Amino acid sequence: MAARLDRIDLKILRLLQNNGRLSNAELAVSVAISPATCHRRTQRLFEDGFIPAVRAMVAPKKVAKGTLVMVGVVLDRSTPESFATFEQAIAKLKFVLDCHLVAGDFDYFLKIRVGDMEDFNRIHGEQLIALPGVRQTRTFFVMKEVVDNAPLEF
Repeated sequence: MAARLDRIDLKILRLLQNNGRLSNAELAVSVAISPATCHRRTQRLFEDGFIPAVRAMVAPKKVAKGTLVMVGVVLDRSTPESFATFEQAIAKLKFVLDCHLVAGDFDYFLKIRVGDMEDFNRIHGEQLIALPGVRQTRTFFVMKEVVDNAPLEF
């Protein structure tokens, strides 16, 4: 990474990570380069995959998705085929924010946002336990979000 990015690129990434709404002109002033150079560098960061996407962070409570649930999933088999089948199915569920293959007591860990416990209970009974290969789930209702989606440090 360091060989491809210089200090200006890193500063652009840090600034955009903290405020994705910075205009090109504001960004150029902050990193002390011309707007045209700044635009070329920013475009290269997108093209090279350092910035895969830009999106707004929506306040979950404002859109009736204030309950955060973490779900550990254990599959009935640990084979490449069962993992692939599960991953294809879970990718289609819009209420799943994150799905990670993990080492330890679970095969996958899911991050899900719902309106309330009743909403989760319905989703769990109708969709989660019906996913291919699911042997067991363990649910953790988040009581307080201490750090969520913090900027990367580099």
